[in-house]
Amino acid sequence: MAESGTSRLRFPRGQHGLDGVMLNVAGGLACGDRMSVQAEVGPHAALTLSTPGAERIYRSDGATTEIATRLAVEAGGALAWVPQETILFDRARLARRLDAEVAPDGRLLAWESLMFGRAARGETVQEGDFEDRWRVRRGGRLIFAETLRLNGQVRDLMAKRTVADGRACLATLLYVAPDAEAKLDEVRQALENRDVEAGASAWNGLLVVRLLACLAERLRDAARAVLPLLLGRPLPRVWSC
Repeated sequence: MAESGTSRLRFPRGQHGLDGVMLNVAGGLACGDRMSVQAEVGPHAALTLSTPGAERIYRSDGATTEIATRLAVEAGGALAWVPQETILFDRARLARRLDAEVAPDGRLLAWESLMFGRAARGETVQEGDFEDRWRVRRGGRLIFAETLRLNGQVRDLMAKRTVADGRACLATLLYVAPDAEAKLDEVRQALENRDVEAGASAWNGLLVVRLLACLAERLRDAARAVLPLLLGRPLPRVWSC
């Protein structure tokens, strides 16, 4: 294990395997800050990585904040990437990238959620620049690739019915595993009667869930319902703090 800068990694005692808690002691990122995380899970090992709270991306005067995540899962291994939400402040600029390499019989669970402003404080994001790029390979072959880009008048973009229909919180869940398709019905059932707009699909050993909500608490409720089904265990204790 290695850590540098404002990044810290702690392993609190737990009853469900190895849980790593990632901390940013700076309290947030802004104006060209760069953060990177790299995690590798060896053969038949398992690791869950989470955060104790939200990451904050503050207003920028021009420079773009960058977050790069690189994940690797070897044969028979399992890695769960389940940080809590990222909050974008008005006029924030963020480029976020997730790259993963998964063995053919490995398992990867990746969850990322995003808030545009803090609704409880009446904040909105009028303008900003956000790019989220995911690239996942299994056995060296690209199996999942997407890029989300919101630039300029973010509030107007999010208000469009074909984008978010006015909701300010969104999340993506990706599950790469041999049993991914078999989990689809269970995941859909867990999302019923939740106060979120959600869609789930599965194909070729992938399960993808998209979620939209008016409040971050609604996304957390959905995460608490779905993620344990795919983890095969409760969420890390920091999710209850």
